[in-house]
Amino acid sequence: MELRTLRYFVAVAEELHFGRAAARLHMSQPPLSRAIQQLEADLGTPLFRRSSAGVSLTPAGAALVKEARKLLVQSEQVRARVAAAAGAATLTVGILSDSTDPDISRLAAAYRSQHPNVEIHIRETDLTDPTCGLRAGHVDIALTRGPFDETGLRVHELRSDPVGAVLRADDPLAGRSQLRLADLDGRRWFQFPPGTDPIWQSYWNGGRHREGPVVRAVQECLQAVLWNGTIGLAPLTNHNPGDELVTIPIQDLPPSPLVIAWTETTPLTRSFVQTAKASYRT
Repeated sequence: MELRTLRYFVAVAEELHFGRAAARLHMSQPPLSRAIQQLEADLGTPLFRRSSAGVSLTPAGAALVKEARKLLVQSEQVRARVAAAAGAATLTVGILSDSTDPDISRLAAAYRSQHPNVEIHIRETDLTDPTCGLRAGHVDIALTRGPFDETGLRVHELRSDPVGAVLRADDPLAGRSQLRLADLDGRRWFQFPPGTDPIWQSYWNGGRHREGPVVRAVQECLQAVLWNGTIGLAPLTNHNPGDELVTIPIQDLPPSPLVIAWTETTPLTRSFVQTAKASYRT
């Protein structure tokens, strides 16, 4: 039983779809299907139920996925520790300046306990680069938000958070329990500078062209709301805008995915990704 085959199996078990799992693994579907069939033959039992309704785990598959995740995490820990022992091991992690997520503390504690000899460098970036310097080669890993252009990147969604409109407390809409994007038509919104990822810009403008002040950081956005009454947006998770501002859920804006992104797969990045997946599942 090879670790590579276990990675294939875990991907299918998490996606419950061979096509999506193949895309996630950056491979075509036929060799993935053959690998799973060979694994089932080696174990002497089906791991998945396949039907026109989709794919589901058998009891044997459900038992294997727990053990497979443990083995994969342990294997990445071994690789990372060997890499650290071979020299001064460092990993640079990019984080958006809006990140106050308590899950990051759990991830940091888990990774630190597994790799005490790896030095982590944190690079905090503003809202104009959702890849946190990943494309430019400034970081090895990005803990960031989507959606953005994922071309050439490996991206895994850790969580999905609903988004709300940030308004001044005396705004006429501030007393509403929820809003729709149409309720905000005709209002001024924040903008990102020219050259910002258009997918990122479009999402945070509610999918439409808007007029408003250019901002680069969360505090600039909040101050634009406070001083000028513009529309701000923020994830509802752990967001506390203060007494002067309120955040109202937007019913028809898709949630913002919290993701981990990377380009080069090394023992250290693999281990970090595996630890992040386990930490955010918890």
